[in-house]
Amino acid sequence: MKRVLITGANSYIGRSFMNYVAMDSEFIVEELDVRTDKWEVFDFSNFDIIFHVAAIVHKNEKNVSSELYSIVNRDLPLKIAKKAKNSGVAQFIFLSSMSVYSDQDEVISKDTETIPSSLYGKSKLEAEKMLRLIESETFKIAILRPPMVYGPDAVGNYRRLSKLASVLPFFIKVNNQRSMIFIGNLCEFVKKVIAYSASGLFFPQNSEYICTSEMFQEIRNIHGKKTLQIKLSQHLVNLFYVVKPFKKMFSNLVYDQSLSKYEFNYDIYDFKSSLVLSEKKEIR
Repeated sequence: MKRVLITGANSYIGRSFMNYVAMDSEFIVEELDVRTDKWEVFDFSNFDIIFHVAAIVHKNEKNVSSELYSIVNRDLPLKIAKKAKNSGVAQFIFLSSMSVYSDQDEVISKDTETIPSSLYGKSKLEAEKMLRLIESETFKIAILRPPMVYGPDAVGNYRRLSKLASVLPFFIKVNNQRSMIFIGNLCEFVKKVIAYSASGLFFPQNSEYICTSEMFQEIRNIHGKKTLQIKLSQHLVNLFYVVKPFKKMFSNLVYDQSLSKYEFNYDIYDFKSSLVLSEKKEIR
Protein backbone atom coordinates (compact mmCIF):
# COMPACT_ATOMS: atom_id res chain seq x y z
CA MET A 1 0.00 0.00 0.00
CA LYS A 2 1.20 3.51 -0.90
CA ARG A 3 0.52 6.34 1.53
CA VAL A 4 0.49 9.64 -0.36
CA LEU A 5 0.38 13.16 1.07
CA ILE A 6 -0.60 15.92 -1.34
CA THR A 7 0.90 19.22 -0.21
CA GLY A 8 -1.47 21.88 -1.45
CA ALA A 9 -5.14 21.56 -0.50
CA ASN A 10 -7.99 21.85 -3.00
CA SER A 11 -5.81 22.13 -6.09
CA TYR A 12 -7.31 20.91 -9.34
CA ILE A 13 -4.61 18.33 -10.04
CA GLY A 14 -4.24 17.22 -6.43
CA ARG A 15 -7.96 16.77 -5.85
CA SER A 16 -8.34 15.03 -9.23
CA PHE A 17 -5.65 12.52 -8.25
CA MET A 18 -7.36 11.88 -4.91
CA ASN A 19 -10.62 11.14 -6.71
CA TYR A 20 -8.87 9.04 -9.36
CA VAL A 21 -7.40 6.57 -6.87
CA ALA A 22 -10.22 6.79 -4.31
CA MET A 23 -11.44 3.27 -5.08
CA ASP A 24 -7.95 1.78 -5.38
CA SER A 25 -7.10 -0.20 -2.26
CA GLU A 26 -3.39 0.23 -2.99
CA PHE A 27 -3.54 3.94 -2.18
CA ILE A 28 -4.25 6.01 0.91
CA VAL A 29 -4.22 9.70 -0.03
CA GLU A 30 -4.52 12.80 2.14
CA GLU A 31 -4.00 16.46 1.39
CA LEU A 32 -2.40 19.15 3.51
CA ASP A 33 -2.97 22.90 3.40
CA VAL A 34 0.42 24.63 3.26
CA ARG A 35 -0.76 28.23 2.97
CA THR A 36 0.31 28.88 6.57
CA ASP A 37 3.24 27.52 8.57
CA LYS A 38 1.04 24.99 10.41
CA TRP A 39 2.31 22.28 8.04
CA GLU A 40 5.68 22.49 9.78
CA VAL A 41 4.37 20.56 12.80
CA PHE A 42 2.51 17.97 10.70
CA ASP A 43 3.91 14.44 10.95
CA PHE A 44 5.27 13.35 7.54
CA SER A 45 6.60 10.04 8.82
CA ASN A 46 3.26 8.30 8.17
CA PHE A 47 3.63 8.76 4.40
CA ASP A 48 5.68 7.10 1.65
CA ILE A 49 5.23 9.79 -0.99
CA ILE A 50 4.78 13.57 -1.04
CA PHE A 51 3.06 14.93 -4.14
CA HIS A 52 3.70 18.68 -4.10
CA VAL A 53 1.18 20.71 -6.12
CA ALA A 54 0.96 24.00 -4.20
CA ALA A 55 1.98 27.04 -6.27
CA ILE A 56 1.16 30.52 -7.39
CA VAL A 57 0.12 29.90 -10.97
CA HIS A 58 -0.18 32.19 -13.98
CA LYS A 59 -1.61 35.56 -13.01
CA ASN A 60 -1.08 39.14 -14.11
CA GLU A 61 2.54 39.07 -12.99
CA LYS A 62 2.70 42.86 -12.91
CA ASN A 63 0.51 42.71 -9.82
CA VAL A 64 2.46 39.96 -8.04
CA SER A 65 5.96 40.47 -6.66
CA SER A 66 8.81 38.26 -7.82
CA GLU A 67 9.58 37.69 -4.14
CA LEU A 68 6.19 36.04 -3.60
CA TYR A 69 6.75 33.70 -6.55
CA SER A 70 10.11 32.74 -5.05
CA ILE A 71 8.69 32.17 -1.57
CA VAL A 72 5.78 29.99 -2.71
CA ASN A 73 7.07 28.28 -5.86
CA ARG A 74 10.76 27.88 -5.01
CA ASP A 75 11.37 28.03 -1.26
CA LEU A 76 8.24 26.24 -0.02
CA PRO A 77 8.72 23.00 -1.99
CA LEU A 78 12.35 22.84 -0.88
CA LYS A 79 11.39 23.24 2.80
CA ILE A 80 8.69 20.58 2.47
CA ALA A 81 11.07 18.23 0.65
CA LYS A 82 13.74 18.61 3.35
CA LYS A 83 11.19 17.85 6.05
CA ALA A 84 9.98 14.85 4.06
CA LYS A 85 13.52 13.53 3.67
CA ASN A 86 14.25 13.92 7.37
CA SER A 87 10.95 12.14 8.14
CA GLY A 88 11.84 9.06 6.12
CA VAL A 89 9.58 9.73 3.11
CA ALA A 90 10.86 7.72 0.15
CA GLN A 91 9.67 9.78 -2.85
CA PHE A 92 8.94 13.45 -3.56
CA ILE A 93 6.93 14.27 -6.70
CA PHE A 94 7.16 17.90 -7.77
CA LEU A 95 4.64 19.38 -10.17
CA SER A 96 6.60 21.73 -12.38
CA SER A 97 5.57 23.09 -15.77
CA MET A 98 6.29 23.42 -19.47
CA SER A 99 6.73 27.12 -18.64
CA VAL A 100 10.37 26.49 -17.71
CA TYR A 101 11.05 26.81 -21.44
CA SER A 102 10.96 29.95 -23.55
CA ASP A 103 7.58 30.88 -25.02
CA GLN A 104 9.39 31.22 -28.34
CA ASP A 105 10.08 27.48 -28.61
CA GLU A 106 7.84 25.49 -30.96
CA VAL A 107 9.24 21.98 -30.59
CA ILE A 108 10.85 21.13 -27.26
CA SER A 109 13.39 18.32 -27.34
CA LYS A 110 15.91 16.92 -24.87
CA ASP A 111 18.38 19.53 -26.15
CA THR A 112 16.12 22.57 -25.68
CA GLU A 113 17.47 25.04 -23.14
CA THR A 114 15.36 26.09 -20.18
CA ILE A 115 14.98 29.87 -20.56
CA PRO A 116 11.68 30.77 -18.87
CA SER A 117 10.16 34.13 -19.72
CA SER A 118 7.69 34.36 -16.82
CA LEU A 119 8.14 34.68 -13.06
CA TYR A 120 6.12 31.51 -12.73
CA GLY A 121 8.43 29.56 -15.04
CA LYS A 122 11.57 30.99 -13.45
CA SER A 123 10.47 30.09 -9.92
CA LYS A 124 9.51 26.56 -10.99
CA LEU A 125 12.89 26.03 -12.64
CA GLU A 126 14.74 27.34 -9.58
CA ALA A 127 12.77 24.92 -7.40
CA GLU A 128 13.70 22.01 -9.70
CA LYS A 129 17.41 22.79 -9.42
CA MET A 130 17.31 23.08 -5.64
CA LEU A 131 15.32 19.88 -5.20
CA ARG A 132 17.80 17.86 -7.24
CA LEU A 133 20.53 18.82 -4.79
CA ILE A 134 18.86 16.97 -1.91
CA GLU A 135 18.03 13.77 -3.81
CA SER A 136 19.63 10.57 -2.50
CA GLU A 137 19.36 6.81 -2.91
CA THR A 138 16.71 6.72 -0.19
CA PHE A 139 14.92 9.94 -1.20
CA LYS A 140 13.85 9.97 -4.82
CA ILE A 141 12.82 13.15 -6.63
CA ALA A 142 10.41 13.00 -9.59
CA ILE A 143 9.89 16.28 -11.44
CA LEU A 144 6.91 16.52 -13.80
CA ARG A 145 6.73 19.15 -16.55
CA PRO A 146 3.25 18.67 -18.03
CA PRO A 147 1.92 20.91 -20.81
CA MET A 148 -1.59 22.41 -20.57
CA VAL A 149 -3.87 20.20 -18.48
CA TYR A 150 -7.55 19.95 -19.39
CA GLY A 151 -10.50 18.00 -18.07
CA PRO A 152 -13.78 18.27 -16.17
CA ASP A 153 -13.93 21.63 -14.37
CA ALA A 154 -10.39 22.51 -15.44
CA VAL A 155 -9.42 26.12 -14.96
CA GLY A 156 -7.53 28.30 -17.41
CA ASN A 157 -7.40 28.08 -21.17
CA TYR A 158 -9.56 24.98 -21.60
CA ARG A 159 -12.42 26.49 -19.61
CA ARG A 160 -12.21 29.66 -21.70
CA LEU A 161 -12.25 27.70 -24.96
CA SER A 162 -15.16 25.55 -23.78
CA LYS A 163 -17.20 28.60 -22.78
CA LEU A 164 -16.43 30.24 -26.12
CA ALA A 165 -17.51 27.09 -27.97
CA SER A 166 -20.84 27.12 -26.14
CA VAL A 167 -21.85 30.47 -27.67
CA LEU A 168 -19.76 31.03 -30.81
CA PRO A 169 -20.89 29.13 -33.95
CA PHE A 170 -17.72 29.88 -35.93
CA PHE A 171 -13.99 29.71 -35.33
CA ILE A 172 -10.75 30.49 -37.12
CA LYS A 173 -9.26 27.47 -38.90
CA VAL A 174 -5.61 27.14 -38.02
CA ASN A 175 -3.54 23.97 -38.43
CA ASN A 176 -1.47 24.37 -35.29
CA GLN A 177 -0.20 21.71 -32.89
CA ARG A 178 -0.17 21.84 -29.10
CA SER A 179 1.01 19.37 -26.51
CA MET A 180 -1.71 18.89 -23.89
CA ILE A 181 -2.62 16.26 -21.34
CA PHE A 182 -6.02 15.13 -20.15
CA ILE A 183 -6.33 15.10 -16.37
CA GLY A 184 -7.15 11.38 -16.40
CA ASN A 185 -3.92 10.63 -18.26
CA LEU A 186 -1.94 12.83 -15.88
CA CYS A 187 -3.45 11.08 -12.85
CA GLU A 188 -2.57 7.71 -14.37
CA PHE A 189 0.96 8.99 -14.97
CA VAL A 190 1.36 10.03 -11.32
CA LYS A 191 -0.02 6.66 -10.26
CA LYS A 192 2.60 4.88 -12.38
CA VAL A 193 5.45 7.12 -11.16
CA ILE A 194 4.50 6.08 -7.63
CA ALA A 195 4.09 2.41 -8.49
CA TYR A 196 7.53 2.31 -10.17
CA SER A 197 9.19 4.48 -7.48
CA ALA A 198 10.45 6.53 -10.42
CA SER A 199 12.80 9.48 -10.21
CA GLY A 200 14.10 12.02 -12.68
CA LEU A 201 12.61 14.49 -15.11
CA PHE A 202 9.31 13.63 -16.83
CA PHE A 203 7.31 15.10 -19.71
CA PRO A 204 3.82 13.54 -19.62
CA GLN A 205 1.55 14.41 -22.54
CA ASN A 206 -1.23 12.91 -24.64
CA SER A 207 0.02 10.68 -27.46
CA GLU A 208 -1.78 13.00 -29.92
CA TYR A 209 -0.93 16.63 -30.56
CA ILE A 210 -4.02 18.82 -30.47
CA CYS A 211 -5.12 21.46 -32.96
CA THR A 212 -7.01 24.32 -31.31
CA SER A 213 -9.51 24.59 -34.17
CA GLU A 214 -10.24 20.87 -34.02
CA MET A 215 -10.67 21.00 -30.26
CA PHE A 216 -13.17 23.85 -30.57
CA GLN A 217 -15.14 22.02 -33.24
CA GLU A 218 -15.12 18.73 -31.32
CA ILE A 219 -16.42 20.46 -28.17
CA ARG A 220 -19.34 21.81 -30.19
CA ASN A 221 -19.92 18.38 -31.79
CA ILE A 222 -20.29 16.85 -28.33
CA HIS A 223 -23.13 19.30 -27.65
CA GLY A 224 -24.77 18.66 -31.02
CA LYS A 225 -23.72 21.98 -32.52
CA LYS A 226 -22.23 22.62 -35.95
CA THR A 227 -19.25 24.88 -36.47
CA LEU A 228 -18.31 27.18 -39.33
CA GLN A 229 -14.54 27.27 -39.64
CA ILE A 230 -13.18 30.41 -41.24
CA LYS A 231 -9.88 30.20 -43.05
CA LEU A 232 -7.79 33.37 -42.93
CA SER A 233 -4.68 34.29 -44.86
CA GLN A 234 -1.42 33.80 -42.99
CA HIS A 235 -1.02 37.58 -42.97
CA LEU A 236 -4.23 38.02 -40.98
CA VAL A 237 -3.32 35.15 -38.67
CA ASN A 238 -0.01 36.86 -37.97
CA LEU A 239 -1.91 40.00 -36.98
CA PHE A 240 -3.81 37.94 -34.40
CA TYR A 241 -0.49 36.73 -32.98
CA VAL A 242 0.28 40.28 -31.83
CA VAL A 243 -2.35 39.76 -29.12
CA LYS A 244 -0.80 37.42 -26.53
CA PRO A 245 -3.92 35.30 -25.75
CA PHE A 246 -4.47 34.66 -29.47
CA LYS A 247 -0.82 33.77 -29.98
CA LYS A 248 -1.02 31.29 -27.11
CA MET A 249 -4.19 29.79 -28.56
CA PHE A 250 -3.10 29.40 -32.19
CA SER A 251 0.69 29.02 -32.16
CA ASN A 252 2.63 25.75 -32.18
CA LEU A 253 4.10 24.43 -28.93
CA VAL A 254 4.87 20.74 -28.48
CA TYR A 255 7.12 18.32 -26.69
CA ASP A 256 8.93 15.93 -28.98
CA GLN A 257 6.97 12.72 -28.45
CA SER A 258 10.17 10.81 -27.70
CA LEU A 259 10.44 12.75 -24.43
CA SER A 260 7.19 11.23 -23.22
CA LYS A 261 7.79 7.52 -23.81
CA TYR A 262 8.37 5.45 -20.67
CA GLU A 263 8.38 1.82 -19.63
CA PHE A 264 4.77 2.17 -18.53
CA ASN A 265 1.63 3.22 -20.39
CA TYR A 266 -0.40 6.13 -19.07
CA ASP A 267 -2.16 7.41 -22.20
CA ILE A 268 -5.44 5.61 -21.49
CA TYR A 269 -7.86 8.27 -22.80
CA ASP A 270 -7.70 9.33 -26.45
CA PHE A 271 -8.46 12.85 -27.66
CA LYS A 272 -12.16 12.44 -28.45
CA SER A 273 -13.07 10.41 -25.38
CA SER A 274 -11.17 12.84 -23.15
CA LEU A 275 -13.20 15.75 -24.52
CA VAL A 276 -16.47 13.87 -23.97
CA LEU A 277 -15.50 13.25 -20.35
CA SER A 278 -14.38 16.86 -19.96
CA GLU A 279 -17.61 18.31 -21.29
CA LYS A 280 -19.78 15.84 -19.34
CA LYS A 281 -17.82 16.60 -16.15
CA GLU A 282 -16.73 13.08 -15.34
CA ILE A 283 -13.80 10.69 -15.39
CA ARG A 284 -14.56 7.00 -15.53
